[in-house]
Amino acid sequence: MFITPAFAQGLGGADGGMIVQLLPFLFIFVIIYILIIRPQQRRAKQHKDMIAAIRRGDTVVTSGGLIGKVSKVTEGSDELQVELAPDVKVKVLRPMISDVRSKTEPVKDKK
Repeated sequence: MFITPAFAQGLGGADGGMIVQLLPFLFIFVIIYILIIRPQQRRAKQHKDMIAAIRRGDTVVTSGGLIGKVSKVTEGSDELQVELAPDVKVKVLRPMISDVRSKTEPVKDKK
């Protein structure tokens, strides 16, 4: 009564219709992966490598905005000792380091 006979008929030959309907969603997912997910993963990997390479004497910036010099690095621990001012040392977790401003040269062996 409310639907005309032309609209009431089923779709004929809809074997490829499902794929055509999903193509825009697949295209959007690929664009999101390329523009958002992949760069985020690359940034996370760079940050992890940067944190793993911190040595004594490096100048670091914490996520809270404090700038200090690393005075002690304990291998196998997530904590660093950072000197913010003369005789002011704090412990900072490695993941809370947001940037390494200046890297020091590695100490050469005297052999």
